[in-house]
Amino acid sequence: MARTRVLVVEDSLTVRKYLVEVLSADPELEVVGEAADGVAAIALCESLRPDVITLDIVMPRLNGLETTCHVMAHCPTPILIVSGSLNRGEAYETCEALAAGAVDVLEKPNGALASKEWERKLCAAVKLVSRIKVIRHPLGRLRAASRTPALPNTLAPRKTPRLVALGASTGGPGVIREILEGLDPSFSLPILLVLHIGEPFGASFVEWLASFSPLPVKAATDGMLLPFSGCVIVAPPGRHLVATPEGLRLTEAPARHACRPSVDVLFESVAKTYGEGAIGCLLTGMGRDGAEGLLAIKQAGGHTIAQDEASSVVFGMPREAIKLGAAAVTLPPFRIAQTLQAFSIAQAPDRRFP
Repeated sequence: MARTRVLVVEDSLTVRKYLVEVLSADPELEVVGEAADGVAAIALCESLRPDVITLDIVMPRLNGLETTCHVMAHCPTPILIVSGSLNRGEAYETCEALAAGAVDVLEKPNGALASKEWERKLCAAVKLVSRIKVIRHPLGRLRAASRTPALPNTLAPRKTPRLVALGASTGGPGVIREILEGLDPSFSLPILLVLHIGEPFGASFVEWLASFSPLPVKAATDGMLLPFSGCVIVAPPGRHLVATPEGLRLTEAPARHACRPSVDVLFESVAKTYGEGAIGCLLTGMGRDGAEGLLAIKQAGGHTIAQDEASSVVFGMPREAIKLGAAAVTLPPFRIAQTLQAFSIAQAPDRRFP
């Protein structure tokens, strides 16, 4: 079986040599090139055509974000960001790189040497990312939602919409950005969001969302009351987000599908608490987290949307939901934004929660 061909991009010679050593020790991986900055990385990507790139964020000449944008626009290749989280700017740019098309992120280890566990995570992440068929990301603005949206016929409101629940994993940041940027500042429904992202990057992800969202963005806290007006509330890494009649709860219950927070846990609680007033959207991601929860929302009389295959970085989670018959419609991100905007317009004056 052919080995996975890896291009390692890291400006620190010590770290770069370490990454090369770890990856080369895996019999399923082959390091075909090394680069110390983005300019060299782009040249090697175009000449070597690796299966996957490990990419640092802070580099001279061309940083990781700029490199990601160029690679995804001109020679699309799966990218694993290997970055630090202690630097606020670096963590923020990591979120930008994920939105620009990078597939996943792995935090750099603190200290001179990483643990054997981290080395195993690195090799596993490289193999996983290499199998994802990335799509070209042209440089430019995303489409904004129409200001006169219409609901798909299959989603005509049966009851006043009261809440939106979004769930995403691999490829999620870019899709979430497109959806939020497509909403009007007057959007009136609260949005609960679960994204599978490493704990070190959770706070930076919330800050990053807030930088462009037309709605206020907050990290969920235990006991938080659901606001009456439009806002985005994000589940923190490592804890499940649960909607209850008394407010939001954060729990450390066992992981579902190896995920905590789990999209299924959020969706199932939303189905139980809001029933017909719930709107569930399952977005790009690997695995099946969220599929059963989306079905629970549909069975409770709520509205369900899955991202379509053409726009998904990984169609795993939406596909599983479609197999279960959980999705009333499948839509690309800009149409999801239009649909949510239409639901907001359809909302009646009575906005008591839940």
